[in-house]
Amino acid sequence: MVVTDSSKRAALASLYRKGAEIYLSHSAAMTSESVDDPARNATQARVRASALYLVEHIHEVPVHVIPCIEGRTDGLPTVAQAAQWCSIVPAAWSFMLAARARGLGTTFTSFHLFFEEDAAKLLGIPFEAVMQTALIPVAYTKGVRFKPGSREPIGTIVHWDDW
Repeated sequence: MVVTDSSKRAALASLYRKGAEIYLSHSAAMTSESVDDPARNATQARVRASALYLVEHIHEVPVHVIPCIEGRTDGLPTVAQAAQWCSIVPAAWSFMLAARARGLGTTFTSFHLFFEEDAAKLLGIPFEAVMQTALIPVAYTKGVRFKPGSREPIGTIVHWDDW
């Protein structure tokens, strides 16, 4: 679903902000007990600042893309949920890569899903039959100077043959 109508984007932004408040209040409680690692804490602070910036400005983003899949995974076994998500996530990621190749910035977000049924009503999505999976804001970036994000050493996150 592609949303360009400014009043619908504003209404989605309102739902997104409410969802962000819920998520970030839990996230703040978790990170207040974070590991004593200044580098990791600095990274988390940047990620949080970036998320808050989007929360404050999402209504200004000219295009909201909401990937949807037919069927709902509510209460289904993990294998059934994975089957659904394994199709939509790569498709959304491919869309985001294609957008980037055309000079557009995107991010995979989900705060509005705390209020998915409200968003469905707003957009005429049949909630009982169609599940929203994300909200991908799409816009031109402020600049073009990008650099790779820092990553944990591979040995600390990949397990080989056993945990």
